[in-house]
Amino acid sequence: MVTFIVNIIEKISLIHLNSLFLIGLAIFGGTLGGRIFQKIKTPQVVGYIVIGIILGQSGLKIISKETISAFQHFNSFALGLIGFMIGGELQLDVFKKYGKQFIYILFFEALSAFIFVSAMVFVFCMIFLNNFTLSIIYSLILGSISSATAAAGTTDVLWEYKAKGPLTTTLLGIVALDDILALFLFAVSASIAGNLFGSSEGNFAYEIFHLAYEVGFSVIIGAASGYILAKILRKYREEDNILIFSIGGILLILGLSLLLKLDMILSAMVMGIMLTNIAPRMSKDVFKILEKFAPPLYILFFVLVGAKLNLSKMNFFLGSLAFLYLIGRTAGKMIGSNFGGIISKALISVKKYLPLCLFSQSGVAIGLSILAGQKFNDEIGNTIIIVVTTTTFIVQIIGPVFVKVAVKKAGEIGLNITEDDIVKTNKISDLLKDKRVVIGETMKIGEILKLFSESDNLNYPVTNKNDELVGIISVEHIKAVLDKMELSELLLAHDIMEPVITTSVSNITIFEAREQMKHNNLDYMPVVDDKKVIGLVENRNINRYVSFKLLELQQKVNELD
Repeated sequence: MVTFIVNIIEKISLIHLNSLFLIGLAIFGGTLGGRIFQKIKTPQVVGYIVIGIILGQSGLKIISKETISAFQHFNSFALGLIGFMIGGELQLDVFKKYGKQFIYILFFEALSAFIFVSAMVFVFCMIFLNNFTLSIIYSLILGSISSATAAAGTTDVLWEYKAKGPLTTTLLGIVALDDILALFLFAVSASIAGNLFGSSEGNFAYEIFHLAYEVGFSVIIGAASGYILAKILRKYREEDNILIFSIGGILLILGLSLLLKLDMILSAMVMGIMLTNIAPRMSKDVFKILEKFAPPLYILFFVLVGAKLNLSKMNFFLGSLAFLYLIGRTAGKMIGSNFGGIISKALISVKKYLPLCLFSQSGVAIGLSILAGQKFNDEIGNTIIIVVTTTTFIVQIIGPVFVKVAVKKAGEIGLNITEDDIVKTNKISDLLKDKRVVIGETMKIGEILKLFSESDNLNYPVTNKNDELVGIISVEHIKAVLDKMELSELLLAHDIMEPVITTSVSNITIFEAREQMKHNNLDYMPVVDDKKVIGLVENRNINRYVSFKLLELQQKVNELD
């Protein structure tokens, strides 16, 4: 028996044990890092990436290259899920309202980054390498890659700080469409560079055809899958079924895109766009459930992004190239987005703060750099990969910080709040401000009725002379008493009050109070601090308070337009 167990253990691959350990380490460490950075007023995504850097190729090397490669499909799933969630934000009325603005800003910010980076890299390479062909190749490939903007790091900040408004909407639209333009620029640039380098794969017509195939079929299967998913989910209301079908649908579309060599992120994004536009009410439940499911995946994804970065191979040429790439890309994005905002007559907040939101790059940029490495020889390919990954490390650290600064200055933080957010963050004390209405136990029926007429409550706490809770009187109960007792005018509150079933304190959240009432099958609950009655909370008052808060937030959003 012992020999059998030993043989089984020996057959277990060590990498499987390591993978489980590393997943736990990455999620736990990333979460801890995110919370630490939150404490210093920095977006938590920066903490995830820093933990990845510490654990990965530039740090302790606990997460090896082999492990990172093994998680390649997981990264695709995380990016696909992010793409799907972004698609859910892009409703038809948003495109109608901001479509022209999206196109102008997208075109100018991407093209400006391409022009700035290409020009600076070409001049530097001509001086340093004195080789026209290599200078053109480096400038075109790095210029086209620079046009891409990371959706993941940007949207994570927007969701973390619950941003909503014109700047947030424009930013989501730009990062959603940015990759398509980056793919086009890369296809054209790779074709020109390939012909210069003598690559047989550099045929211009082939590159354009391949791009049209990749984008066109990604849109087609994304739209079809979104339509099918909407039809399926209409038959189910249980959270577990919604989650299973949604995750299964996303995995299927990503797998099909991989099989057909399509753009997985674009397919998932179109799927989300289709779902949110043909089933707007139902899609809210879908995205709400996925928001609860996604955080561990996001954390692991960003930790792996940090772990992948290797800064040890840097030399003067690569460092200078990375520096110029970073300066050119940043200047191009900022100037281009500002000019696009002016041309499209965007709001001041968009023109002023959008240039701060486009620094991040990852996913597509790194993917294109790897593709360039496959198209060209090791020297060119490795140079491009190192420059892109090095600059990715820098902008992934500073990018989320600037996104937070921008949405904060635009006044859009905390405006994308749901009912769940309100009841989980607001306390009973917020609900009971200036609403303390109590009945003294010696009050007569006439006085109680007068109090009823001056308040809209249906239930009232009864207190003794020490302001301590001794009972409850409800409107329904006192009606029954008046109907049955002829001498009701001689009665006091003490004679007709009902016993107290449960009480609450004022410093718990509205969500906790609601759950406590639900558990006791009550529509109301007295609030008592240090034996003193603070007031009484009712379900209908909670609903009224939540509705008021939502309307208040929506009004603030409308004022930003």
